[in-house]
Amino acid sequence: MQRILIIEDNPRIIDFLESGLQGHGYTTISANTGREALQVLDAAEVDLAILDLGLPDQDGLTVLKAIRGQGYVLPIIILTARDGTLNTVAGLEGGADDYITKPFSFEELLARIRVQLRNPQPRTQANTTLQVGNVILDLLTHQVRVGDRLIELSAREFLLAEFFLRHPMQVLTREQILDRIWGYDYDPGTNVVNVYVGYLRKKFGDDWIETVRGIGYRLRP
Repeated sequence: MQRILIIEDNPRIIDFLESGLQGHGYTTISANTGREALQVLDAAEVDLAILDLGLPDQDGLTVLKAIRGQGYVLPIIILTARDGTLNTVAGLEGGADDYITKPFSFEELLARIRVQLRNPQPRTQANTTLQVGNVILDLLTHQVRVGDRLIELSAREFLLAEFFLRHPMQVLTREQILDRIWGYDYDPGTNVVNVYVGYLRKKFGDDWIETVRGIGYRLRP
């Protein structure tokens, strides 16, 4: 049975998450502070963590950095307020695998959890590569391989490819991609996302990224 760590100090949200997750067959354990969360990870096997950014003892991003700094590679989904977009970007850059905004529907969170748990990583293995299908990104050397071929990517193309590989089979909206890769001051009417998705398709294959009409794009392994 897979175990999910809930790092959250709001009792009502903890009760809501525990009730829903346990009802779908998961085991849950909660931590009210960042310090307590790290103690749990040291003592127990955890398959996924849900991390609130507003913790009482330290900032959630600091907790995220500490978890990754200690070598834990379990999937982490961050919780953020609707006006916490800058923290969302910082969280993804700091090693989070996904995020969801408050208030949120449990069904959406459950779907995101299932996506992250499809290909679990060993909890203490230092992971410096991302792989989906035959595409491998080395996060340290920035080398990219498609099968036996070494592919050259610009810095922006690499960030976009990394974003897709961190969210396989998840629909990413153009707004999410624009915010994550180009920043919030970029013109929302620009077609730069379409252009760079086209660049990746030319280098990885036309069927590597699927267009979801009216919404955005999805990586298809």
